[in-house]
Amino acid sequence: MIDHFFSPVVDETLFDFEDHEELLGNQVVMNTQEKGFPVLEGVRLAFFDVKEGRGAIGNEGTGIGGASIRKEFYKLYSGNWKVSIADLGTIEPGNNIKDTYFAVQEVVGYLLKKEILPIIIGGGQDLVYANYRGYGRLDQSVNLAVASPKFNFGKINDELSSCSYLSKIILEQPCNLFNYTNLGFQTFYNSQEEITLIEGLNFEAYRVGVLKDNSIVEPVMRDADIVAIDMGVVRQSEAPANGNSNPNGILGEKLCKIARYAGISDKVTSFGIYEFNELFDVNHQTSKLISQVIWYFIEGYCLRTNDYPYGSKDNYTKYLVPFENEVISFYQSDKSQRWWMQVEIPTPSKYKRHVLVPCSYEDYLNTIEQKVPERWFNVIRKIT
Repeated sequence: MIDHFFSPVVDETLFDFEDHEELLGNQVVMNTQEKGFPVLEGVRLAFFDVKEGRGAIGNEGTGIGGASIRKEFYKLYSGNWKVSIADLGTIEPGNNIKDTYFAVQEVVGYLLKKEILPIIIGGGQDLVYANYRGYGRLDQSVNLAVASPKFNFGKINDELSSCSYLSKIILEQPCNLFNYTNLGFQTFYNSQEEITLIEGLNFEAYRVGVLKDNSIVEPVMRDADIVAIDMGVVRQSEAPANGNSNPNGILGEKLCKIARYAGISDKVTSFGIYEFNELFDVNHQTSKLISQVIWYFIEGYCLRTNDYPYGSKDNYTKYLVPFENEVISFYQSDKSQRWWMQVEIPTPSKYKRHVLVPCSYEDYLNTIEQKVPERWFNVIRKIT
């Protein structure tokens, strides 16, 4: 069990909401002193906060805002949902920061084995590393999608922190990372060396302005296993509670759309929100936004259709598009009308989970015009 990693929800103000059965505060099974740790049998979603901010560079104080987010989240009404949700409580900071990473890693690994999707409330963005390490027992390559204004490579010799966690994920063995995608980076916060490195590793990165196009965001979320949100990706006027907040960034509405796409994705198995700093939370604006982001993620989760990788290709309409000296196969789901493009890989191969690459209808039309999407080429480069 994992109950020894958690302290219960003890803030009495969390329960100061009206007695209405449709409020989330009356629907989520909580870890409290009175009730104890929740029984996880039948639970599909489990969220918890991590009081760890020692690795959050320039955002000292993050990690203490779990109660503020809960207070706003529990006042929301549920949607037309039929899903069991548990609040596991709080992972307290360990004596050493590595102790906290170990706790998060063990909890994530345990929940994944139970087919329970963890929703993590940070804490610094360095916790993405611990989340990723929780997948180590699954013996599969994973895709990571991060909404952040920076890539956070850092330098090779840097200690693990919110500014260097990506390098640690890539360089430390065993490395199970197949693809990394950044959503919302801002060029002036990233060196040209880092931008070149992203391209050289065949990773993906999309600037803030490009994210207005949902045909880009949706396939990225559909291809991700881990989705992480750095609240610094949202412009300061929309979400001020971040020590590194910026005047430019995405809007709160866009972040909610990203969360909903992540929830709908049949492939996403963990979701995290990081770098919230309660010390700067004017009028509880950011904690309200985060609670709504979680709400939209849950709504998306309840709309999943069990498409690829769970559905059989027999339930897809296949389209063949000639391209140079080969033919590229496209598949459209009969359930959701969403699109995939096929990459031919050696059989057997450890990359079999990536044989179908999520795409949009526009990608299909562009391929007919002999303009194959870069995402298809990136997969080809990784496996050959």
